[in-house]
Amino acid sequence: MAEKPSPRLPDPDRPWMMRTYAGHSDAKRSNELYRRNLEKGQTGLSVAFDLPTQTGYDPDHELARGEVGKVGVSIAHEGDMRTLLDGIPLDQMNTSMTINATAAWLLALYIVAAEDQGVEQSQLQGTTQNDILKEYLSRGTYAFPPGPSMRLIADTIAYTVTHVPKWNPINICSYHLQEAGATPVQEIAYAISNAIAVLDAVRERVDESLMGEVFGRISFFVNAGVRFVEEHAKLRAMSALWDELGRTRYDVADERHRRFRYGVQVNSLGLTEAQPENNVYRIALEALAVTLGRNARARAIQLPAWNEALGLPRPWDQQWSLRLQQVLAYETDLLEYPDIFEGSKVMDGLVEALIADAREEMGHVAELGGAVEAVDYMKGALVESHRERWRRIESGELTVVGMNKFTSTEPSPLTADADGGILVVDAQVEAERREALERWRAERDQAAVDEALAELARVAAAPEENIMPATIAAARAGATTGEWSQTLRDVFGEYRAPTGVGEAAAGHPSEDLQELRDEVERISDALGRRLKFLVGKPGLDGHSNGAEQIAVRARDAGMDVVYEGIRLTPSQIANSAAQEGVHVIGLSILSGSHRELIPSVLAALKDAGAGEIPVVVGGIIPEADAAALREAGVAAVYTPKDWDLNRMMRDIIGLVAERNGVTIAAAGA
Repeated sequence: MAEKPSPRLPDPDRPWMMRTYAGHSDAKRSNELYRRNLEKGQTGLSVAFDLPTQTGYDPDHELARGEVGKVGVSIAHEGDMRTLLDGIPLDQMNTSMTINATAAWLLALYIVAAEDQGVEQSQLQGTTQNDILKEYLSRGTYAFPPGPSMRLIADTIAYTVTHVPKWNPINICSYHLQEAGATPVQEIAYAISNAIAVLDAVRERVDESLMGEVFGRISFFVNAGVRFVEEHAKLRAMSALWDELGRTRYDVADERHRRFRYGVQVNSLGLTEAQPENNVYRIALEALAVTLGRNARARAIQLPAWNEALGLPRPWDQQWSLRLQQVLAYETDLLEYPDIFEGSKVMDGLVEALIADAREEMGHVAELGGAVEAVDYMKGALVESHRERWRRIESGELTVVGMNKFTSTEPSPLTADADGGILVVDAQVEAERREALERWRAERDQAAVDEALAELARVAAAPEENIMPATIAAARAGATTGEWSQTLRDVFGEYRAPTGVGEAAAGHPSEDLQELRDEVERISDALGRRLKFLVGKPGLDGHSNGAEQIAVRARDAGMDVVYEGIRLTPSQIANSAAQEGVHVIGLSILSGSHRELIPSVLAALKDAGAGEIPVVVGGIIPEADAAALREAGVAAVYTPKDWDLNRMMRDIIGLVAERNGVTIAAAGA
């Protein structure tokens, strides 16, 4: 009798690349963290940069106040990059850098740091995220208008494909689209539409014979939510559409170049502040979406930590997430089998449905002129999708364990220690970084810097030239992140992306929302004009999803809403509040800079003669900080556990009524 073939592979697959998204404070501290993580079995680096670095500001810039070293490492020049990578062999390491607006600059710093190690740029392996379109849609770390931004991306890709051939010059990033509320269909459609816009821009700057190589270096960075069966189907659908796009639009003949190559961080949107220990299970289940099916398995994975809804993870928390990856890869039998979904009627049906719906949505984006021209439409659609998701949570249609169901709980020992279960960045870091920057400027060859920046400005104004050589020269000369960015801002101009709030459709009023509208009408009559609410985001935090939902809900409740988007200084917010004559101000900060920025806004309001306007604050704010903010004069503090937006609106309406001597109606009256 013939022996039956084994269902197993002849040899197990190699594990995916394991990363931990990490970095904080300064280059020296982050280098120590990276070395420890590599010793623990991490196989690639994933560098988190602070917001000033991501948006092109030096640590001493006004907008950098409170943000330096908070959500990542502060990198101001090639000396910082050299320190960050000290002792890490760049001819062997695969480094992912989550950076977009300043991607060309950070890649230049990386190339110069490698030169200092004696490593040629042709040997470098890694990824710059470099997807600016999704920054306009979801994360907010853009710096320049769309046209020049697309040129920067295209120049980076054109340069690397010939000079740094092992480098992935862009990660088309659907991760943040899902964080902004994208459905699986929207995540597929908008990510691939973004990729088309990028490829079309590159096509104008390279020889057509190189387009196969270009297509083969495009990678994706995706999100995987807890509905892991559907999420896996999404990845198979993206793979099929990507292969089709390469064949039909760009004539890519080599199937190796058409492979859908992606890295992943699983969903952070679904992590809860309530019962945060449940996040461990969510993360493990989400990891299955990108590991179970061999034909659509991630090439690199980084998992969030259980406590990211509370604040910055500690090294131990990051280790816990790394160990989860290692258990999946080395203890389970995941890597021993061919694709376990092949031939599945359920999976095939899901994939076909997602492809059909994604094609339809991509067609609509194309009709609008492509992804660049369709930014307003896509942003509005994401805000609307996020609102619908939140409505389902509030109504109980969508269960979130520990948040809107099964809320009875025991105190968690994981958050019982003095630091509340998170890493708090040393308050001295910002002052240290300012002093270090001052020393760097004093000791460098200023004439060489001036010459390099003048050449950078000349090239930026000459759209037919590639900007990367001048950028690398500026990095070698000792220019800073802020100087590189300001040089380009002077040539390219500034930009403010759409908020999506105006484009989101008015919500159908529930009974609770109608009660809020009635109360707003009554109080507005008593005030003599419409109750007016300003929603502001001070500092560099671009995560605007929560602020947008607050603005939309306040509008749906009948308030007159002022929302100007992200990246505002305290004085800009204060002046706007005074000029608009608002009755209440809501500030949103998720970057950990609330301790510095909120008091600055309160002081600016007083200077603007608007100190009597009540201020409420929302964000990832530990209770100890919340108490300090209330003592400083903040009327109320909301954190992710305050998920009922109608209840929040009722609080805000009541606050305005109280401050203006208006009697509050009883709920349900």
